[in-house]
Amino acid sequence: VGRRGLGAGYALTLGAVAVFLTAADAFTALLAWELLTVAFYLLVGFERGRPGRGSGALITLAFGRISGAALLVGLLLLAVRSGSLSIASLGQAPAGPARETAQALLIAGFAIKVGLVPFQVWLPRGYAAAPGPARAIMGGVAVNVGFYGLWRALALLGAPPAWLIGLLLVLAGLTALLGIAHAAVQPGLQRVIAYSSVENSGLILAGYGVALTGAAIADERLVAVGLLAATLQIVAHTAAKSLLFTASAVISVNGDRGPRDTGDDNLDALRGSARRLPWSGTGLAIGSLTLAGLPLTIGFASEWFLLEALMQQFRVPVLGYRLLLAVAGAAVALTVGFAGVTFVRLIGLVVLGPPPVQAAQSVQAVRAVRAAQPDASSERAGPGRSRDYGWLGRAGIVGLCAACLATAGALPLVIRVLAAGLSPVVPLAVTSGALRSPWVVQPVFSGFSILSPSWLWIVMPLLALAVLTVTRLLAGTRMTRIRRVPAWRSASAGVDGADCYTATGFANPTRRVLAAVLHTQSEVRPLRPAPAATVAGTPDSGPEPGPAAGSQPGARLGYTSDVIEVVEAYLYRPALRPVLAVVRAAKRLQSGRLDAYLGYMLIALVAVLALVTALA
Repeated sequence: VGRRGLGAGYALTLGAVAVFLTAADAFTALLAWELLTVAFYLLVGFERGRPGRGSGALITLAFGRISGAALLVGLLLLAVRSGSLSIASLGQAPAGPARETAQALLIAGFAIKVGLVPFQVWLPRGYAAAPGPARAIMGGVAVNVGFYGLWRALALLGAPPAWLIGLLLVLAGLTALLGIAHAAVQPGLQRVIAYSSVENSGLILAGYGVALTGAAIADERLVAVGLLAATLQIVAHTAAKSLLFTASAVISVNGDRGPRDTGDDNLDALRGSARRLPWSGTGLAIGSLTLAGLPLTIGFASEWFLLEALMQQFRVPVLGYRLLLAVAGAAVALTVGFAGVTFVRLIGLVVLGPPPVQAAQSVQAVRAVRAAQPDASSERAGPGRSRDYGWLGRAGIVGLCAACLATAGALPLVIRVLAAGLSPVVPLAVTSGALRSPWVVQPVFSGFSILSPSWLWIVMPLLALAVLTVTRLLAGTRMTRIRRVPAWRSASAGVDGADCYTATGFANPTRRVLAAVLHTQSEVRPLRPAPAATVAGTPDSGPEPGPAAGSQPGARLGYTSDVIEVVEAYLYRPALRPVLAVVRAAKRLQSGRLDAYLGYMLIALVAVLALVTALA
């Protein structure tokens, strides 16, 4: 029954996406949008019995309803002004405050779905709560309908007001930076990938902001380079995010949970687990390299196009737009840099890292706990076993890996396809200006810069082969000789065995650098001396009473560092307090007397009659 229910959720999600993409009238589009919200709620709440999953489903539903309400009001305003529910006729609404209000509501409704700040809080909670395969459907496919809606809004209504363009550019840069900042310090694998989705949304919307700027100043080439950069980023995000969520679903299930684990997918507990899962581990590595924007992946090409699009600010005659593009460009450049750090940690710990060193007693204790209280993951994977995907899942991983790599090698062909798809927004001849030659691309404006990912696919492997050949000729058999020596420890605590880097230690420099963004909170406290059965590096968490704890033999210091979701802490929680007060008052009214309810109804009726009489 569970599998059938999950399959029905997949079918509902994909069906809602297909209906929305092909909708010809506002009613059908709104119906598909609401069905997509319901599908997201069902997928995120599929395992609502587990801790934290129910709240994630409610938050996803709440933001979906807000998004739907914004689209409903915006489409109704346009339908009233244009006199038709047909989407093609909505652009005929006359200019004025109603049209601008409707356009702002449409952009806000689509922005909520894709996770623009301050609406990004549902993405990490919703993705982390959904089952493994559902994350790939939600993050890799379904969320992209929000970007499609933004593209259609630009094609129908043209450039929005200047204040909305400026706000979107600033929020896009902030979304990208805030998303990668949280992804860089998260301890759980799924939340790292989920916050990376927030970062990708910011990057895509930054390119969309460039296109809106071009539409505002009537520069078709700027519109073309912005939309092309944003659409290429969507292609990279779709392939890499689907691959990461698909691969991480198996890795999280098969990870060894040790005494220090605080969740299902703690990075320290998953250290080196991808070595036992070659197919999923390879998928995780290639997806991470794509989102890090390294060469030979579509992520490198898409981020290059985005940075080149933002660099066209000098072509904009309006000073305000130039400053906003510069701010967004600086935020995107910082984001690209921190993305490399984020996914190096992911690959280094989960894919290339050695398994954590555990004492035999602790391993036996963990196995005993699992045997007494088996969780869902142990039931699926079996005790002591690592199960990778079957042949069908492996085919899917191979296909997604090929999408991340082959689309970069065939980038000119991809641009031709995208240019044809963008023709309703910008003429095909203008977007085709991105093709300098059959295998060389440029950011639409000729003479600025060029790139050939296709030639990189030929030159870089040949250079690597040349280096290996020369090294082999000069070093002989010494190049492949294995030497085992102790790791160099420098002046630090060490990088080998139980003293090796943890996920928290690796992310600590980023947490310090971005302390103003993340509101980092750190605490050092004394811990009790570890008993004889305690593993090195896993001290007892109980505090030692008295100030002399640090002087006792074997005493240790505990260090904790946490970050704050600033939007949730300083926007939603204060706004939620009066709402909860109203709810508590309403609850008291629910258990009243019948005569009191009749009195309330009489008072309301008299008030309505008085209001109608006054208006008449």
